[in-house]
Amino acid sequence: MPVAVAALLESGDRCRRIGCARRLRHDLTHALGSAAVPSPVTRRSRPSTVWHLRKESAVSHHLDTPLAAQTGQLFLDDLCVFPGEDSTVLVMDVNSTINGLHSEPSFHPEGRYEFKIHFDGAEFEELTYRISFAEPDADGWQALQVHELTGGDARDDSADGELLLEGRTGESSGDSGARIWAGRIKDWFYTDLSLLSKINAAVNDGNAVDMSGWRPQSAINNFAGTTVDSIVLEISHRHPRLRPGHRIGVWAATKLATDAGGWRQVNRAGHPMMWPIFWPADVHFDQPFDTQHVSQDVESDRAHIAEHIAATIAAGKSSADPTGYAQTVAHELFPDVLSYTVGTPATYGFAVRNGRTLADNAPEVMLSLVTGTAIPSGLDPTSNEQFRTAEFPYVVPA
Repeated sequence: MPVAVAALLESGDRCRRIGCARRLRHDLTHALGSAAVPSPVTRRSRPSTVWHLRKESAVSHHLDTPLAAQTGQLFLDDLCVFPGEDSTVLVMDVNSTINGLHSEPSFHPEGRYEFKIHFDGAEFEELTYRISFAEPDADGWQALQVHELTGGDARDDSADGELLLEGRTGESSGDSGARIWAGRIKDWFYTDLSLLSKINAAVNDGNAVDMSGWRPQSAINNFAGTTVDSIVLEISHRHPRLRPGHRIGVWAATKLATDAGGWRQVNRAGHPMMWPIFWPADVHFDQPFDTQHVSQDVESDRAHIAEHIAATIAAGKSSADPTGYAQTVAHELFPDVLSYTVGTPATYGFAVRNGRTLADNAPEVMLSLVTGTAIPSGLDPTSNEQFRTAEFPYVVPA
């Protein structure tokens, strides 16, 4: 393990990938032989009755304290958007076992998990799918509800929306119009963290990427054998706003109830790999980027990130116009939403970025994009083919 990576552990830093949870820290710790990751609750048989979600907490849980939000249940690991069976599939992952923040139950019973959808490049979302979970039953399973919010309600935390689906973790619910599955899965994400550390150091310091010692043929998938909690929502092409050809922008957000009865955003995700590349020192989860709306991204982050990219590009001499290249990249990444044309093949690739599938080598694409040069990861979609399927829910339960 490189000295630079070990230094992250010694300083207590927790790097994050995508709009992702803090997977990097624990995986590096594990690679160095530290304590094992907590195991998920063992789940046995399930009662047939469905619990109703409670609307209020019976006692105060001090939800407004900084520590209340620091649980893996609310930290986003990944976001994907791709075509399904005459449908659009939305996938959100949280609560990975690869970080020290993993906790049970799988989903926070006082939290919200939201898919936000913009249309035709609009500044604000006009469609939100809000997923909420009940307290776990005796066997660890959680009842869930999905609400659909449209128009102005899509960005209003106080709006109730329309109840779309009800179900429970570990099983599929819904019909041909919409269906959901939520539960613990085998993690499909793949990358070699030693490569990430090289790119992270270059972008953070504005230096050329030092690829000495990197051997793609020796790359390993540090996420093999880990698990994560996933929400898979599939919406039919019959939906009036999600018909084939419609241009959408998607991001995910997690929110936590407040003691005053409101909600505060804890984390969000759009493009992959944003946190470990641009905010590796966000160890207290207090970056404004965590909690702000995507409409604020251009003003607050685009210019700053472009400067970092330009410095790396200039140092590596990978473009004759480092500033122009960096501005182009930053323009694509901010606002941080995943663009997709409904009904088309999805790919997060070098030539085209249209949605993202579970198979895409998104780390290799992002690392190459921000450095302006090909970065061979040594891994490919065969690295995770056993952790994804061609049929709903598309993920492999753990």
